[in-house]
Amino acid sequence: MPVSLSVLRITCLAALVAPFTLHAENAVHVLTGTLGKSPIVVELDLTSPEDVTGRYFYEKYHKDLPLSGTSKGNDLTLTEGLSYDDEARLPKLVLHKNPDASWTGDWSSKGKSYKVQLAERAVTAPDASAESGWQDIYKQSAYDYLRLTHLPLKSDKTATFMGHSLQWWVEPESGVSMFEITSGYSPEQAAPINQRLRSRLWQEVVSYHQCMLNASRNGGDFAQTVTPRLLAPGIVSLSVFTEYDCGGAHPDFGDSPLNLDASTGKELTLEDVVWVGKGAPFHYERDEEGGTSFDTYSDYRSKAFAPWLVDQLKAAHPADMVKPATEDDCDYTDPSVWEFPSWYFTEKGIVFGPSFARVARACEGPEWSVLPYSVIKAHPGGSKLTLPE
Repeated sequence: MPVSLSVLRITCLAALVAPFTLHAENAVHVLTGTLGKSPIVVELDLTSPEDVTGRYFYEKYHKDLPLSGTSKGNDLTLTEGLSYDDEARLPKLVLHKNPDASWTGDWSSKGKSYKVQLAERAVTAPDASAESGWQDIYKQSAYDYLRLTHLPLKSDKTATFMGHSLQWWVEPESGVSMFEITSGYSPEQAAPINQRLRSRLWQEVVSYHQCMLNASRNGGDFAQTVTPRLLAPGIVSLSVFTEYDCGGAHPDFGDSPLNLDASTGKELTLEDVVWVGKGAPFHYERDEEGGTSFDTYSDYRSKAFAPWLVDQLKAAHPADMVKPATEDDCDYTDPSVWEFPSWYFTEKGIVFGPSFARVARACEGPEWSVLPYSVIKAHPGGSKLTLPE
Protein backbone atom coordinates (compact mmCIF):
# COMPACT_ATOMS: atom_id res chain seq x y z
CA MET A 1 0.00 0.00 0.00
CA PRO A 2 1.27 3.53 -0.70
CA VAL A 3 2.61 5.41 2.29
CA SER A 4 0.05 7.76 3.81
CA LEU A 5 0.80 11.36 2.95
CA SER A 6 -1.42 12.96 5.58
CA VAL A 7 1.64 14.00 7.54
CA LEU A 8 2.66 16.21 4.63
CA ARG A 9 -0.18 18.57 5.47
CA ILE A 10 1.48 19.59 8.74
CA THR A 11 1.94 23.34 8.66
CA CYS A 12 5.07 25.20 9.57
CA LEU A 13 3.43 26.95 12.51
CA ALA A 14 2.19 23.69 13.97
CA ALA A 15 5.80 22.53 14.17
CA LEU A 16 6.87 25.53 16.26
CA VAL A 17 5.61 24.98 19.77
CA ALA A 18 8.41 25.41 22.31
CA PRO A 19 11.06 27.97 23.32
CA PHE A 20 14.19 28.06 21.16
CA THR A 21 16.73 25.57 22.46
CA LEU A 22 17.80 23.30 19.61
CA HIS A 23 20.50 24.19 17.07
CA ALA A 24 21.73 27.01 19.31
CA GLU A 25 25.15 25.45 19.70
CA ASN A 26 26.12 26.45 16.16
CA ALA A 27 24.43 29.88 16.30
CA VAL A 28 22.02 28.96 13.50
CA HIS A 29 18.61 30.44 14.29
CA VAL A 30 15.27 29.58 12.72
CA LEU A 31 12.58 32.25 12.80
CA THR A 32 9.05 32.45 11.46
CA GLY A 33 6.73 35.36 10.90
CA THR A 34 5.59 37.70 8.16
CA LEU A 35 7.02 40.00 5.51
CA GLY A 36 4.14 42.34 4.82
CA LYS A 37 1.23 39.91 5.00
CA SER A 38 3.16 36.92 3.64
CA PRO A 39 4.28 34.13 6.01
CA ILE A 40 8.01 33.41 5.80
CA VAL A 41 10.60 31.10 7.37
CA VAL A 42 14.08 32.50 8.02
CA GLU A 43 17.41 30.90 8.88
CA LEU A 44 20.28 33.07 10.15
CA ASP A 45 23.84 32.16 11.05
CA LEU A 46 24.95 34.74 13.60
CA THR A 47 28.33 33.16 14.36
CA SER A 48 30.30 36.12 12.97
CA PRO A 49 28.95 39.68 13.39
CA GLU A 50 30.99 40.76 10.37
CA ASP A 51 29.68 37.99 8.16
CA VAL A 52 26.07 37.14 8.91
CA THR A 53 24.59 34.72 6.39
CA GLY A 54 21.17 33.21 5.97
CA ARG A 55 18.25 32.44 3.73
CA TYR A 56 14.49 32.61 3.80
CA PHE A 57 11.50 31.37 1.88
CA TYR A 58 7.91 32.43 1.50
CA GLU A 59 5.63 29.64 2.69
CA LYS A 60 3.67 30.08 -0.53
CA TYR A 61 6.65 29.66 -2.88
CA HIS A 62 9.30 27.64 -0.96
CA LYS A 63 12.23 29.07 -2.96
CA ASP A 64 15.32 30.09 -0.99
CA LEU A 65 16.36 33.74 -1.06
CA PRO A 66 19.93 34.27 0.20
CA LEU A 67 20.75 36.79 2.92
CA SER A 68 24.09 38.33 3.88
CA GLY A 69 25.20 41.24 6.00
CA THR A 70 26.38 42.30 9.44
CA SER A 71 25.14 42.55 13.00
CA LYS A 72 25.82 45.18 15.63
CA GLY A 73 24.36 44.67 19.05
CA ASN A 74 20.70 43.81 18.53
CA ASP A 75 20.56 45.15 14.98
CA LEU A 76 20.95 43.28 11.71
CA THR A 77 21.53 44.86 8.30
CA LEU A 78 21.08 42.31 5.53
CA THR A 79 21.08 42.22 1.75
CA GLU A 80 18.80 39.82 -0.09
CA GLY A 81 20.20 38.07 -3.14
CA LEU A 82 23.59 37.60 -4.77
CA SER A 83 25.04 39.43 -7.75
CA TYR A 84 28.32 39.69 -9.63
CA ASP A 85 27.52 43.37 -10.12
CA ASP A 86 28.90 45.33 -7.16
CA GLU A 87 26.57 48.20 -8.01
CA ALA A 88 23.42 46.10 -8.17
CA ARG A 89 20.60 47.54 -6.05
CA LEU A 90 19.46 44.50 -4.13
CA PRO A 91 16.63 44.35 -1.57
CA LYS A 92 17.53 45.27 2.02
CA LEU A 93 16.31 43.75 5.27
CA VAL A 94 16.89 45.64 8.52
CA LEU A 95 15.96 43.88 11.76
CA HIS A 96 16.07 44.73 15.46
CA LYS A 97 15.93 42.15 18.24
CA ASN A 98 13.44 43.16 20.93
CA PRO A 99 13.62 42.38 24.68
CA ASP A 100 11.05 39.58 24.23
CA ALA A 101 13.40 37.92 21.67
CA SER A 102 11.15 38.82 18.74
CA TRP A 103 12.57 40.58 15.70
CA THR A 104 10.98 43.52 13.91
CA GLY A 105 12.10 45.65 11.01
CA ASP A 106 11.62 46.53 7.36
CA TRP A 107 12.22 44.98 3.97
CA SER A 108 12.77 47.50 1.18
CA SER A 109 13.42 47.41 -2.55
CA LYS A 110 12.96 49.87 -5.42
CA GLY A 111 11.06 52.37 -3.33
CA LYS A 112 8.74 49.82 -1.73
CA SER A 113 8.86 48.90 1.95
CA TYR A 114 7.12 46.24 4.04
CA LYS A 115 7.09 45.56 7.76
CA VAL A 116 8.76 42.38 8.97
CA GLN A 117 7.83 40.57 12.18
CA LEU A 118 9.65 37.42 13.24
CA ALA A 119 9.71 35.15 16.27
CA GLU A 120 12.36 32.65 17.23
CA ARG A 121 11.00 29.27 18.24
CA ALA A 122 12.21 25.72 18.69
CA VAL A 123 11.23 23.36 15.91
CA THR A 124 9.69 20.21 17.30
CA ALA A 125 11.31 17.06 15.96
CA PRO A 126 9.13 14.92 13.68
CA ASP A 127 7.62 11.93 15.46
CA ALA A 128 7.57 8.30 14.38
CA SER A 129 4.56 8.85 12.12
CA ALA A 130 6.39 11.43 9.99
CA GLU A 131 7.66 10.81 6.49
CA SER A 132 10.70 8.55 6.24
CA GLY A 133 13.88 10.60 6.27
CA TRP A 134 12.40 13.66 7.92
CA GLN A 135 14.01 12.94 11.27
CA ASP A 136 17.48 12.84 9.71
CA ILE A 137 16.81 16.02 7.75
CA TYR A 138 15.54 17.73 10.90
CA LYS A 139 18.85 16.90 12.62
CA GLN A 140 20.74 18.38 9.67
CA SER A 141 18.59 21.49 9.31
CA ALA A 142 15.33 22.40 11.02
CA TYR A 143 14.82 25.00 8.30
CA ASP A 144 14.96 22.41 5.52
CA TYR A 145 12.63 20.16 7.49
CA LEU A 146 10.07 22.95 7.82
CA ARG A 147 10.06 23.48 4.07
CA LEU A 148 9.39 19.78 3.48
CA THR A 149 6.23 19.98 5.58
CA HIS A 150 4.85 22.33 2.90
CA LEU A 151 5.68 20.04 -0.04
CA PRO A 152 3.11 17.29 -0.62
CA LEU A 153 4.08 14.49 -2.96
CA LYS A 154 2.03 13.57 -6.00
CA SER A 155 1.41 10.04 -7.21
CA ASP A 156 2.83 9.53 -10.68
CA LYS A 157 3.16 6.60 -13.07
CA THR A 158 3.03 2.91 -12.23
CA ALA A 159 5.37 0.34 -13.72
CA THR A 160 6.55 -3.24 -13.45
CA PHE A 161 10.23 -4.17 -13.14
CA MET A 162 11.57 -7.69 -12.72
CA GLY A 163 8.14 -8.89 -11.62
CA HIS A 164 7.70 -6.16 -8.99
CA SER A 165 5.01 -3.48 -9.16
CA LEU A 166 6.28 0.07 -8.72
CA GLN A 167 4.38 3.21 -7.76
CA TRP A 168 6.27 6.40 -8.57
CA TRP A 169 5.97 9.58 -6.49
CA VAL A 170 7.11 13.05 -7.49
CA GLU A 171 7.70 16.28 -5.58
CA PRO A 172 6.27 18.72 -8.16
CA GLU A 173 8.34 21.85 -7.46
CA SER A 174 11.75 20.17 -7.70
CA GLY A 175 10.71 17.43 -10.10
CA VAL A 176 12.49 14.90 -7.88
CA SER A 177 10.87 11.47 -8.09
CA MET A 178 11.27 8.01 -6.60
CA PHE A 179 9.38 4.75 -6.71
CA GLU A 180 8.07 2.53 -3.97
CA ILE A 181 7.64 -1.22 -4.34
CA THR A 182 4.02 -2.31 -4.01
CA SER A 183 4.33 -6.02 -4.85
CA GLY A 184 7.00 -8.68 -5.19
CA TYR A 185 8.21 -8.57 -1.58
CA SER A 186 6.24 -9.42 1.54
CA PRO A 187 4.76 -6.39 3.34
CA GLU A 188 7.24 -6.91 6.18
CA GLN A 189 10.18 -6.96 3.77
CA ALA A 190 8.92 -4.10 1.61
CA ALA A 191 8.34 -1.68 4.51
CA PRO A 192 12.00 -0.93 5.42
CA ILE A 193 12.97 -0.91 1.73
CA ASN A 194 10.31 1.68 0.92
CA GLN A 195 11.34 3.73 3.93
CA ARG A 196 14.87 3.95 2.50
CA LEU A 197 13.55 4.87 -0.93
CA ARG A 198 11.30 7.60 0.46
CA SER A 199 14.11 8.94 2.63
CA ARG A 200 16.33 9.24 -0.44
CA LEU A 201 13.60 11.15 -2.27
CA TRP A 202 13.43 13.77 0.49
CA GLN A 203 17.21 14.09 0.68
CA GLU A 204 17.26 14.80 -3.05
CA VAL A 205 14.58 17.48 -2.62
CA VAL A 206 16.85 19.14 -0.05
CA SER A 207 19.76 18.86 -2.52
CA TYR A 208 17.66 20.52 -5.21
CA HIS A 209 16.94 23.55 -3.03
CA GLN A 210 20.57 23.82 -1.95
CA CYS A 211 21.61 23.76 -5.60
CA MET A 212 19.13 26.48 -6.52
CA LEU A 213 20.33 28.63 -3.60
CA ASN A 214 23.97 28.32 -4.66
CA ALA A 215 23.03 29.18 -8.24
CA SER A 216 20.81 32.13 -7.36
CA ARG A 217 23.03 34.65 -9.17
CA ASN A 218 22.30 33.29 -12.63
CA GLY A 219 19.81 30.50 -12.08
CA GLY A 220 20.57 26.81 -11.80
CA ASP A 221 19.50 23.46 -13.13
CA PHE A 222 18.87 20.15 -11.40
CA ALA A 223 17.53 17.24 -13.45
CA GLN A 224 17.46 13.75 -12.03
CA THR A 225 16.75 10.30 -13.45
CA VAL A 226 16.09 7.30 -11.20
CA THR A 227 16.52 3.87 -12.82
CA PRO A 228 15.83 0.57 -11.03
CA ARG A 229 18.69 -1.83 -11.76
CA LEU A 230 17.98 -4.96 -9.72
CA LEU A 231 15.06 -6.14 -7.60
CA ALA A 232 16.08 -9.57 -6.33
CA PRO A 233 15.32 -11.63 -3.22
CA GLY A 234 18.45 -10.31 -1.51
CA ILE A 235 19.22 -6.99 -3.22
CA VAL A 236 17.49 -3.76 -4.23
CA SER A 237 19.62 -1.53 -6.44
CA LEU A 238 18.94 1.66 -8.39
CA SER A 239 20.80 4.48 -10.11
CA VAL A 240 20.20 8.12 -9.19
CA PHE A 241 21.76 10.10 -12.04
CA THR A 242 21.81 13.89 -11.70
CA GLU A 243 22.69 16.62 -14.18
CA TYR A 244 23.14 19.88 -12.34
CA ASP A 245 24.32 23.47 -12.57
CA CYS A 246 24.62 24.84 -9.05
CA GLY A 247 26.55 28.01 -9.74
CA GLY A 248 29.99 26.47 -10.22
CA ALA A 249 32.35 27.11 -13.09
CA HIS A 250 30.65 24.47 -15.24
CA PRO A 251 27.55 22.29 -15.22
CA ASP A 252 28.21 18.75 -14.02
CA PHE A 253 26.65 15.31 -13.75
CA GLY A 254 27.08 12.08 -11.84
CA ASP A 255 25.49 8.85 -10.67
CA SER A 256 24.93 8.19 -6.98
CA PRO A 257 23.29 4.75 -6.79
CA LEU A 258 21.37 3.38 -3.83
CA ASN A 259 22.05 -0.25 -2.90
CA LEU A 260 20.03 -2.02 -0.22
CA ASP A 261 20.07 -5.37 1.54
CA ALA A 262 16.54 -6.53 0.69
CA SER A 263 16.32 -8.66 3.83
CA THR A 264 16.76 -5.67 6.17
CA GLY A 265 16.43 -2.50 4.08
CA LYS A 266 19.92 -1.48 5.22
CA GLU A 267 21.93 0.67 2.83
CA LEU A 268 25.05 -1.14 1.69
CA THR A 269 28.56 0.20 1.41
CA LEU A 270 30.99 -1.37 -1.04
CA GLU A 271 32.88 -2.97 1.85
CA ASP A 272 29.66 -4.74 2.85
CA VAL A 273 29.70 -6.48 -0.53
CA VAL A 274 33.34 -7.06 -1.47
CA TRP A 275 36.54 -6.95 0.59
CA VAL A 276 40.10 -7.47 -0.62
CA GLY A 277 41.96 -6.03 2.36
CA LYS A 278 43.58 -7.58 5.41
CA GLY A 279 41.57 -8.38 8.51
CA ALA A 280 37.87 -7.74 8.94
CA PRO A 281 36.06 -5.33 6.60
CA PHE A 282 35.36 -1.84 7.90
CA HIS A 283 32.48 0.44 6.96
CA TYR A 284 33.82 3.98 6.92
CA GLU A 285 31.07 5.37 4.66
CA ARG A 286 28.32 4.30 7.04
CA ASP A 287 30.07 4.80 10.37
CA GLU A 288 32.72 7.49 10.32
CA GLU A 289 32.96 7.30 14.11
CA GLY A 290 33.54 3.55 14.13
CA GLY A 291 37.27 3.86 14.66
CA THR A 292 38.40 3.87 11.02
CA SER A 293 40.02 7.10 9.89
CA PHE A 294 39.59 8.50 6.41
CA ASP A 295 43.31 8.02 5.83
CA THR A 296 42.97 4.30 6.55
CA TYR A 297 39.89 4.08 4.33
CA SER A 298 41.56 5.99 1.49
CA ASP A 299 44.72 3.91 1.85
CA TYR A 300 42.73 0.69 1.47
CA ARG A 301 40.88 1.97 -1.59
CA SER A 302 44.04 3.22 -3.35
CA LYS A 303 46.50 0.45 -2.46
CA ALA A 304 44.30 -2.64 -2.25
CA PHE A 305 40.87 -2.22 -3.80
CA ALA A 306 41.58 -0.12 -6.92
CA PRO A 307 44.53 -2.25 -8.15
CA TRP A 308 42.49 -5.40 -7.52
CA LEU A 309 39.53 -3.98 -9.46
CA VAL A 310 41.75 -3.04 -12.40
CA ASP A 311 43.15 -6.59 -12.53
CA GLN A 312 39.65 -8.09 -12.45
CA LEU A 313 38.37 -5.75 -15.16
CA LYS A 314 41.37 -6.57 -17.35
CA ALA A 315 40.56 -10.26 -17.00
CA ALA A 316 36.84 -9.78 -17.67
CA HIS A 317 37.11 -7.08 -20.38
CA PRO A 318 40.57 -7.26 -21.98
CA ALA A 319 39.55 -5.34 -25.11
CA ASP A 320 38.32 -2.36 -23.08
CA MET A 321 41.09 -2.36 -20.48
CA VAL A 322 43.94 -1.35 -22.79
CA LYS A 323 46.33 1.52 -22.16
CA PRO A 324 45.29 4.34 -24.56
CA ALA A 325 47.65 5.58 -27.24
CA THR A 326 47.37 9.24 -26.18
CA GLU A 327 46.65 11.16 -23.01
CA ASP A 328 43.48 12.52 -24.61
CA ASP A 329 41.82 9.10 -24.54
CA CYS A 330 40.14 7.44 -21.55
CA ASP A 331 42.66 5.49 -19.49
CA TYR A 332 40.67 2.81 -17.70
CA THR A 333 43.89 1.04 -16.69
CA ASP A 334 44.72 3.84 -14.24
CA PRO A 335 43.83 2.54 -10.74
CA SER A 336 43.22 6.06 -9.43
CA VAL A 337 39.98 6.40 -11.42
CA TRP A 338 38.62 3.29 -9.67
CA GLU A 339 39.41 4.24 -6.07
CA PHE A 340 35.95 5.63 -5.31
CA PRO A 341 33.70 4.29 -8.07
CA SER A 342 29.96 4.48 -8.31
CA TRP A 343 28.45 1.00 -8.31
CA TYR A 344 25.16 -0.81 -8.61
CA PHE A 345 23.88 -4.37 -8.96
CA THR A 346 22.45 -5.92 -12.13
CA GLU A 347 21.40 -9.45 -13.04
CA LYS A 348 24.84 -10.09 -14.56
CA GLY A 349 27.01 -8.60 -11.83
CA ILE A 350 28.09 -5.31 -10.28
CA VAL A 351 28.60 -2.35 -12.59
CA PHE A 352 31.44 -0.07 -11.47
CA GLY A 353 31.67 3.53 -12.67
CA PRO A 354 35.10 5.22 -12.75
CA SER A 355 35.65 8.78 -11.57
CA PHE A 356 37.64 11.09 -13.85
CA ALA A 357 38.81 14.69 -13.57
CA ARG A 358 36.37 17.34 -14.80
CA VAL A 359 38.04 17.67 -18.23
CA ALA A 360 37.66 13.92 -18.85
CA ARG A 361 34.19 13.50 -17.38
CA ALA A 362 32.93 12.08 -20.70
CA CYS A 363 34.94 8.94 -19.89
CA GLU A 364 32.60 8.12 -17.02
CA GLY A 365 29.72 5.68 -17.30
CA PRO A 366 31.13 2.97 -19.60
CA GLU A 367 28.55 0.29 -20.34
CA TRP A 368 30.97 -2.64 -20.16
CA SER A 369 32.53 -2.27 -16.68
CA VAL A 370 30.71 -5.10 -14.90
CA LEU A 371 32.21 -7.82 -12.71
CA PRO A 372 30.35 -11.14 -12.55
CA TYR A 373 29.07 -12.37 -9.21
CA SER A 374 31.49 -15.30 -9.28
CA VAL A 375 34.32 -12.79 -8.77
CA ILE A 376 32.46 -10.85 -6.08
CA LYS A 377 31.53 -13.98 -4.12
CA ALA A 378 35.18 -15.03 -4.00
CA HIS A 379 35.89 -11.89 -1.92
CA PRO A 380 32.84 -11.42 0.33
CA GLY A 381 32.40 -8.22 2.27
CA GLY A 382 31.24 -7.62 5.80
CA SER A 383 27.54 -8.41 5.34
CA LYS A 384 25.99 -11.78 4.64
CA LEU A 385 24.12 -11.13 1.40
CA THR A 386 22.04 -13.21 -0.96
CA LEU A 387 23.54 -12.34 -4.34
CA PRO A 388 22.22 -13.51 -7.71
CA GLU A 389 23.85 -16.55 -9.26
